[in-house]
Amino acid sequence: MSQQTARRGGAAWALVITSVAGFMAALDNLVVTTALPSIREDLGGALDDLEWTVSAYTLTFAVLLMTGAALGDRFGRRRLFLAGLTVFTGASAAAAMAPGIGSLIAARAVQGVGAAVLMPLTLTLLTAAVPAARRGTAYGIWGAVNGLAVASGPLIGGSLTEHISWHWIFWLNVPLGLVLLPLARLRLAESHGTGARLDLPGTVLASGGLFGIVYGLVRGPADGWTDTTVLSALFAGSALLVGFVLYSTRAAAPMLPMRLFRSRAFAGINAASLLMFVGMFGSIFLLSQYMQGVLGYSPTEAGLRMLPWTGMPMLVAPVAGILSDRVGGRPVVATGLFLQAAGLGYMACVVSADVSYAAQLPGLVISGIGMALYFAPAANLVMSSVRPREQGIASGANNALREVGGALGIAIMSSIFSAQGGYASAQNFVDGLRPALVTGSAVVALAGLAALLVPGRRRTPDTEEAAGRPGRASAPAAEALSA
Repeated sequence: MSQQTARRGGAAWALVITSVAGFMAALDNLVVTTALPSIREDLGGALDDLEWTVSAYTLTFAVLLMTGAALGDRFGRRRLFLAGLTVFTGASAAAAMAPGIGSLIAARAVQGVGAAVLMPLTLTLLTAAVPAARRGTAYGIWGAVNGLAVASGPLIGGSLTEHISWHWIFWLNVPLGLVLLPLARLRLAESHGTGARLDLPGTVLASGGLFGIVYGLVRGPADGWTDTTVLSALFAGSALLVGFVLYSTRAAAPMLPMRLFRSRAFAGINAASLLMFVGMFGSIFLLSQYMQGVLGYSPTEAGLRMLPWTGMPMLVAPVAGILSDRVGGRPVVATGLFLQAAGLGYMACVVSADVSYAAQLPGLVISGIGMALYFAPAANLVMSSVRPREQGIASGANNALREVGGALGIAIMSSIFSAQGGYASAQNFVDGLRPALVTGSAVVALAGLAALLVPGRRRTPDTEEAAGRPGRASAPAAEALSA
């Protein structure tokens, strides 16, 4: 076997392992939502308890993403990936066997810890395994799988609950994890980041700040935005994040160097990612309820009817990755975001208490194509905007911003929905849904404008190497891409 064939085989295995692991972590964001009535029937619990079965995962996942990436850079990315996957798989089994609502919430929180460690490392390990010339295609497949996981969570959760049992939402992760663990140990190469000592003050400030922000966003719609606990959490979280920024600008070896944000590529794609997830998460959260509560579809029927949106990444995202290799990521990402915004705007115009599926279909297809065009090139832009040794923390920061965006989107959309409508009747639901979708469309359009701030494609050391030309190994990609 030639060395080139071996490298291709290693890259293929890395793509399979990281994509499946990312699918598991991304899926568990929304997979529980359609199973909540069945969980309440089996385990009991008040409405707040049911909300925490969703929020406990989101909270620990978002808070620890940058910490997980920093630990991987310091102690070995494959080693920490295996540790995170082990924790996630074990916590999934514990959630499936939970005897009560409290133990289920605790298991979900531990699941989030494992996901926070493994998720940012999937992209770093994939980048290390795939040659620069083929990374766009690899990111396309990785993005397609992760986008499908986020969007199809309600369908998979609803189908398993309806046809088997809600326990299988969590049992599903166990065989996948047990298969991936030996494969990752044998097929993934170890790599490290900067080798600097772990930034404990930065870790504490970032984790505490994200905890306060995400906790406040999660509790805001239920407890009210003027609730003392909610306001205290948001204020304390904001203060800690400001402290994290100030500290990181002065520290010798910070966890997240603030100079990265001087790169228009890094700042622009992270702003676009945050805004994209605000609009997309909030819209999926409400539209899945609309199809069931207003149009009368079962969880499985609702999920199948959303496939033109949620399943489109599997078809289009690999093509988007190839396009980003050829023309650059900025035009592909921006086009995708504007299409997503147009699809949500269309849905806002046609939703009613008795709208036909044929009338909804164009909006679902447009949104699906837009989402698919976003995922792969966005990952490519994030990873190419920083030095190779900083890709772990760049991936962690991007994933953290996306998770915060998702929590913020659900909070904003739920608040708009509650202010303008509610669950009293089908028309009342539509009255709240329409302005929420308009808001989601506007936010995603802003994400498209943020993507346009990313500089156009320029030749970097990686692209020179891919083209067979010698590049300056010491020249950071962040400098090559910055304005």
